[in-house]
Amino acid sequence: MSLEEKLEQVKGSVKEGLGKLTGDEKTEKEGAAEKVVSKVKEVAKDAKDAVEGAVDGVKNAVKKNEE
Repeated sequence: MSLEEKLEQVKGSVKEGLGKLTGDEKTEKEGAAEKVVSKVKEVAKDAKDAVEGAVDGVKNAVKKNEE
């Protein structure tokens, strides 16, 4: 979970809320899109980290078996 992605989600939420408040549909949709994009980035980073952790675990297990 990255602080950068969380901040982008907040920024998107604020932009979306401002669009709703002012009746600016374009700003509202842009904010919603920014929120979704940053969430996808966060999930992808978390998945990448999990896969890297699993690969490291397998490498360590193989090393132990070789010793």
